[in-house]
Amino acid sequence: MSSNPDFSDFFYAAPDGLRLHARVYGEGNSAHWPVVCLPGLTRNARDFHELALYLSTRSALPRKVIAFDYRGRGQSAYDSDVSHYNVGLEAGDILAGLAALGIEQAAFIGTSRGGLIIHVLGAMQPAVLKAIVLNDIGPVIEPAGLAHIQAYLERAPKPKTLSEAVDAQRTVHGQDFSALTDTDWERMVRALYRETNQGLLPDFDPKLVDTVANLDLSQPLPALWQQFDALAAIPLLVIRGANSRLLSPETLAEIRRRHPDAEAITVPGQGHAPFLETGSLPNDIARFLDQAEARNSDE
Repeated sequence: MSSNPDFSDFFYAAPDGLRLHARVYGEGNSAHWPVVCLPGLTRNARDFHELALYLSTRSALPRKVIAFDYRGRGQSAYDSDVSHYNVGLEAGDILAGLAALGIEQAAFIGTSRGGLIIHVLGAMQPAVLKAIVLNDIGPVIEPAGLAHIQAYLERAPKPKTLSEAVDAQRTVHGQDFSALTDTDWERMVRALYRETNQGLLPDFDPKLVDTVANLDLSQPLPALWQQFDALAAIPLLVIRGANSRLLSPETLAEIRRRHPDAEAITVPGQGHAPFLETGSLPNDIARFLDQAEARNSDE
C-alpha cells in the first residue's frame, strides 16, 4: 500500500487475478462504520476525493473511507474480455477488496452504476451492508437517461487541454448542472481525464463504451424492485438531481413507499448525478450515517 498525504493506494487481486485498486482514507479511523464509495459507469475513485476527505477528517465522527476503481477504470487494470465489465462481476470484485482489507461490514455510497452494484451486493452478501446512500439511481433506470449517456459516450469530446475539457463538459452537461461553479467543473474534469504523452484521455478502458452502445433501448429495461425490497431493513438515503434524466420522481416516490423510513434529498440545479461534495451534501451524508449507526447501537 503506497501513501499520499490524504489517502493510501491499495492494490489487490480480483477473484480472476486482475490487479485492482482502491483509495483508503482515514486508515486509522476504526471506531465507527467504514464507508465504501462506488462510482458511476466510466468514473473512478477520484470522484469521491472531497467527500472522502470530509467523512474521514472533518465530520463529527471521522470514518475510514474506501473508494474503489472498478476493473478498467482509474488505476485498476483493463480486462481483455469486455463481457467482464458487468455489475455482477464488479460486485464480486468489491467483496474481494473488502476481504483483502479485512472489512466485514460498512456503509455504502453508490453513484449510478455504483448503486446498481449495491443492489447486487444485497443479493450476494446482504450482511455487508449497514447503511446505503444511492446517488441518483434506483431500481428503475429511465431509458431516456440511458440514451443520453449512450449518445454522450459515442460522441465523447476529445479535448487537448484541461480548459478545453471544461468547455466541452459544460457544453454537453451545462443545462442540467446550472448550479456548478468553475471550481466544480474543473474538479470534475480532473477526475474524469488523465494526462498522458498523447494529451488528455478519459480514464477508463475505451471498450466500456461498447457495453452501453450495444444496449437495445427500444425494449424496457429490467427493474430491480425485487433486489431493492431485500434492502428494506437497511437505513437508506436517496439523493436525486432535480434535473436527472435517469432517476424519475415517480421512481423516487415508489422507493419511499416501499421503504417508508428512507430519507430523500433533491438537489436543485444538478442532473445525473449530483456532485456529492457540493453544498450541504457532505454534512447531510455524514449526519445520515451517524444517525443510522446510533440507531443500530440502540437496537
